[in-house]
Order: sequence, then C-alpha cells, then structure tokens
Amino acid sequence: MMKKYYLLLLCFGGFFNVIATENTTSELASFKKKVNRAIIKFENTDKALWSYTISRHENEEGDISSSIEQHSPLSNEKWLLKQINGQSPTKKQIKKFAKKKRDQDNAETQGKNMQLKFRELINLESLSLVSIDNNHIVMAFDVYIKKLGKDSIGKLQGQLIYQKNKQFIEKITIWNNAEFSPMFTANITDLALTFTFVNIDDAVLAKQNEMKMKGNFAYFTEINETSQDNFSDYLYLGK
Repeated sequence: MMKKYYLLLLCFGGFFNVIATENTTSELASFKKKVNRAIIKFENTDKALWSYTISRHENEEGDISSSIEQHSPLSNEKWLLKQINGQSPTKKQIKKFAKKKRDQDNAETQGKNMQLKFRELINLESLSLVSIDNNHIVMAFDVYIKKLGKDSIGKLQGQLIYQKNKQFIEKITIWNNAEFSPMFTANITDLALTFTFVNIDDAVLAKQNEMKMKGNFAYFTEINETSQDNFSDYLYLGK
C-alpha cells in the first residue's frame, strides 16, 4: 500500500513540476515582450526635440576634468559650452567645442557614430529572470559590444531593471567577468558601465551614464578611468 501511495505522489509531483516549468516559460516570454516594447519606446523617443543640460566629470589616471554643456536643438548653434573645469570658457574654447559637436552630429547623421543602441546592446533571446517585485522586473542578458573586440565575447554580462508602472527600462548595468583585450597591447581587467533613464511624458531619456575602467596599455601604461554624465533640465520643444 505504501509503495502505491509513494508512486502516486511521484506522478503528481512530476505533473506539478511540468505545470510550474510551463508557467515559468510563459512568464519569461511575457517579460521578453515587455522588454522589447520598452526598447521600441526608447527608439521612438525623438531626442532631437528635447533641450537639456549635461554635467560631465572625468578622472583619467588622476587627470580630473569637468564641463557643463547645453543642448538646444532649435538654436543655430545646437550645443553650447557653459562651463569647463569650474570656469567660464574662453571664446576659443567655445568655438572649438561647437566645431567638435557639429562634427559629431554630422557623423551621427551619416551613421558613423559609435553610440550604443538598446537593441544591439540587449540580447533579447538571452534574457533570464533575476528577480521581480511590485515595482520592478530585473533581468540578466548576454552582452557583445562590437567596438570592444571579439576577445570580449563571453566576458561581458548585463542586467536591466524594468519599471512596471511606466513600462520602461530604468537602468542597464554591464560588467566584465574576465580580463579581455579590446585592441592590440591593451588589456582591460575591470569594466563597469551603468546607464540610467527617466520617463517624461512617455519619452525615455538619459538620466546618467557612468563608466569605470581599469587595465593597462602597451604593458606599461596604467588605465584607470572613471566618467559620469548627468542629464537634467529636459524641455520638450516639439508641437
């Protein structure tokens, strides 16, 4: 009698395990769809119709620099350097900065810019659930950033935070799990990239970009860089 009872429990246990697996698979597919729609929302945000301010801070092997830049898309000069290293910029610095930004904008128009895109950054098929609560869904994914070279394949991992209420990707974090060489004689031991976003009137806009990187170049030169860009004062200029 005990043997029959035990076998019955095994059968029901196997049945419930199958149901649980199906539910998990179904939920994962649902989460992937949510992330895909969030990516589309980001792609549909026309950033050219927003004015904003960027506060930049960099530390490259102890060489610290900072700047405050203003983006006004409807002005003749779309970019204006407001401050550099805590001081008002000279006319020469303003002119040099404006030319640099025009060149960058032209490169972007011609498809030559190296800016990361959500859809290239997040491998949808590799998404897996990390955690979920009332406000957020946290998912992990595989990362391959082409400009970091083939040696980085399998050595980078990512995580995103999806905000349920406003249905957008609130944060993306990328880090390395092993040393890699993005180019000849360069070796990266530590890399951490963090991108946070804000949802304003259903538009998804950058809030903060942060980068930390350590390694060496040509075997002798130390790489120790940190940078942080903070975006603020968003104003929609479209109709």
